Amino acid sequence: MAAPHAQTPAALGFRMPAEWETQAAVWLSWPHNRRTWPGHFRPIPGKFAEIVAAISRFEEVRINLARPLQARARALVNRAKADLSRVRFYPHPTNDAWCRDHGPIFVKHRKTGEVAVTDWQHNAWGGKYPPFDLDNTIPPKIARALGLRRFQIDRVLEGGSIDVNGAGSLLTTESCLLNPNRNPALSRAEIEQMLRDQLGVEQILWLGDGIAGDDTDGHVDDLTRFFSGDGIVTVVERNRRDVNYAALRENRERLSGLRTPGGKRFRIVELPMPAPVYCEGQRLPASYANFLVINGAVLMPAFRQPRRDAEAAETLGACFPGRQIVPIDCVELVWGLGTLHCISQQQPA
Repeated sequence: MAAPHAQTPAALGFRMPAEWETQAAVWLSWPHNRRTWPGHFRPIPGKFAEIVAAISRFEEVRINLARPLQARARALVNRAKADLSRVRFYPHPTNDAWCRDHGPIFVKHRKTGEVAVTDWQHNAWGGKYPPFDLDNTIPPKIARALGLRRFQIDRVLEGGSIDVNGAGSLLTTESCLLNPNRNPALSRAEIEQMLRDQLGVEQILWLGDGIAGDDTDGHVDDLTRFFSGDGIVTVVERNRRDVNYAALRENRERLSGLRTPGGKRFRIVELPMPAPVYCEGQRLPASYANFLVINGAVLMPAFRQPRRDAEAAETLGACFPGRQIVPIDCVELVWGLGTLHCISQQQPA
């Protein structure tokens, strides 16, 4: 059960930091479930190794994987020229590779700087992909391995369904958090209070629907992200005939009406959508919004579309001045229905 109100992370002085705040490490869960990339799994471990190498140039990478997988993973990471002094393997078996959603959501004490783990229930996006029992063991295992305080929360929440600015605001979508396949007994107001209590935010900012091909029911990390305390970057679709046009236009209109807790308008930056990406006739949730902010850099999903990839990189570069924009080819990765943000979870310093 969730802790009593007085013992919630917020009541004890904790908050979820923004992704651009200093990190101790990025967590990944090594890919092994071939059903996640049906018929196209072969390049995926090598792609993960490439991502490990990219992150390791800036900070430590911590990887969940069962012991029998470690030798092969280590060889691939070494071949990708990762900084091995910044790569650590933890013997934590998983069902799947989506660490953003089954990993811990870290919080940090406002005064002491103590980092703690919030441990939510993971139900594989409304029970879509059983089994998920091993994935649910990851937050307690990480807390135990690192000696961190753990807040066990008997509610469903995925890291990709929320985004915070570290200054009191949280972005999410109605299509995901209000979906009855998550927390059917909770009202909208109760969900908002849950987020305030457990993540130390003040206000919940609601968007509508997600993008086509997204099997998570509309995670916000494919749509709209904070880049500063008062800055929001959001994807827009320029082609009126595209299936995403109406939903993204409606979300863009909602953003215009949002305010910070102090009543200030948010600065809204528009990010292009890539041209549609398909595999075996299936529309995939390709989005430049699924970027990962790390110390000194932003890893950006790229889709072999030179003009749009370059425009997205330029836009994100303006949002995150002083950070290197590192494009990562995600054409194979997105066949699993997620990219860079979905596979990762940052641990604050």
